[in-house]
Amino acid sequence: MEFKTINQLSAAFQEALSDIYPAEEIRNFVFFIMEYLLGYSKVDMLMKGEEELSAGTLGFCQDALGKLRQHVPIQYILGETEFYGLRFKVSNSVLIPRPETEELVHWIIEEANAEPLSVLDIGTGTGCIPITLKKNILGAQVEGWDISDEALLMAKENAELNQVKVAFYKQDALNIPEIDQQFDVIVSNPPYVLNKEKVLMKQNVLDNEPHLALFVPDAEPLLFYKSISAFAIKNLKPGGKLYFEINEAYGKETVEMMEHLGFKNVELRKDLFDKYRMVRGVKLR
Repeated sequence: MEFKTINQLSAAFQEALSDIYPAEEIRNFVFFIMEYLLGYSKVDMLMKGEEELSAGTLGFCQDALGKLRQHVPIQYILGETEFYGLRFKVSNSVLIPRPETEELVHWIIEEANAEPLSVLDIGTGTGCIPITLKKNILGAQVEGWDISDEALLMAKENAELNQVKVAFYKQDALNIPEIDQQFDVIVSNPPYVLNKEKVLMKQNVLDNEPHLALFVPDAEPLLFYKSISAFAIKNLKPGGKLYFEINEAYGKETVEMMEHLGFKNVELRKDLFDKYRMVRGVKLR
């Protein structure tokens, strides 16, 4: 499919992708690509719609169009995404950060007190949670754990990209050793999608994002939550808080599990789509 200008590019993308994606999403693909390659805003795209694009830009766009036809997420095509106003590198070794995770981070920032906090993120992936918290909570000491070497490498690159100091360590969330370290905040967005829920998921997620970070056995939906909560109740300081992003189908069960382990003031919170996707509990003493 031939195109030389932004306007022709937009028309070509709509024609080639309309059987897969909504029109608005396709328009966003074109904007993300132009922003990434040329630094263009949406106003720039309108003003320069008839300008001819360079051979390099056209080649990238042709390649991107082919990948979008194959359900590759635009974030992986560009190798980056935005989260809480920050830029993060991404690859198919890490999950793409989601808007609901931004809401979880915002909740933590809202509740952060004036004193410097020690924060641990378990299952850090891109590092978007600890890096964003480090950027937004003055004096916070932040670290992130992950079992994936590729994810840890990506998280370290993202800390450098965003010019923050975050410590990253390799650790299996299901086999956490006893440690003396105490934290003010522990947060996790662990795997929570049941294997049987795969049929409900978009093809681009199933085919491209790491299953290690997504799925849990059908018989153990709270597998990671139980392990992390048991660690947190021992390793949070008095008054410390545990935050989770959750499967909307298991909010009640997650709350009950946390309360059973000794967490108090457990709050289940909805996201902007009116789904229960976050929970927070407090270790009183």
